[in-house]
Amino acid sequence: MPRICYTPKVFNERHVEIVHHANVILEEYQRQGFTLTLRQLYYQFVARGFLANAQSTYKWLGDVMGAARLAGEVDWYHLEDRTRNLKGNQHWKSPAELISHTARSFKIDKWADQPYRVEVWIEKDALLGVLDSICPKLDVDYFSCRGYTSLSEIWKAGQRLKRSAEQGKKVVVLHFGDHDPSGMDMSRDIRDRVRLFMDGYGDQLKVLRCALNMAQVNRLNPVPNPAKLSDSRAKRYIAEYGSSSWELDALDPRELVRLVTAGVVKFRDDRLWHAAQAREQAGRDQLAKVAEAVAAGKFN
Repeated sequence: MPRICYTPKVFNERHVEIVHHANVILEEYQRQGFTLTLRQLYYQFVARGFLANAQSTYKWLGDVMGAARLAGEVDWYHLEDRTRNLKGNQHWKSPAELISHTARSFKIDKWADQPYRVEVWIEKDALLGVLDSICPKLDVDYFSCRGYTSLSEIWKAGQRLKRSAEQGKKVVVLHFGDHDPSGMDMSRDIRDRVRLFMDGYGDQLKVLRCALNMAQVNRLNPVPNPAKLSDSRAKRYIAEYGSSSWELDALDPRELVRLVTAGVVKFRDDRLWHAAQAREQAGRDQLAKVAEAVAAGKFN
């Protein structure tokens, strides 16, 4: 894995300690298939008692991690920025390679025969990487709201979910957001506005807030932050929950995966699911045979 020194640096004792803790945490999550963002790493430091919870500390950790990566002390692949990514075309060496890839990635809609249509919505772009690790396996669509969802995307969602409702399905949005004045209100906002655009099918929609909830806060004890007093919803929030708030980023990614999985499978008929999996595998086997025939030159 690439630890490449571009800018040599002599670190003081405190910085050496922080880099050591960072590498232990990052490698622990890498072994489990997770790459952390800087903010997730910061919350792991705070939760383990290595750093105080303060915005200035978060910025300081970012500076230390930047210097450590440039000095070759932290693996470049072990931290990621999920909001800025290169996009482009995928390329193939041969038709057989393309068909072989298609065979492995062939998927049918395993929810087509299910009585429910489920989507997973998350407040922050930065946590999409966690959903990337589980939602494709569950064959559910997922979406980053980026705070309060834009009018354009809410309208698209209303039209999309209406089509499922017209087919007789019950539609479910599982919402994951921060436990703060605005984050708590976003679940209500999604429900009200999507129903408006479902054109008479709004009663078929269920919006469930899967995280963060106060029961989870009490059970998981994520790192708290002060509630934002500048938020217009702060007064009502503080009256109900107190002066602390909690970010979804503070959850262990494994816990977020568990919450998403539990939320989705609750609405899944496993008998129909397994039957769909069998049909999907039959399609993959068929495509694999075509790839072998093309590679052997039988379709020249």
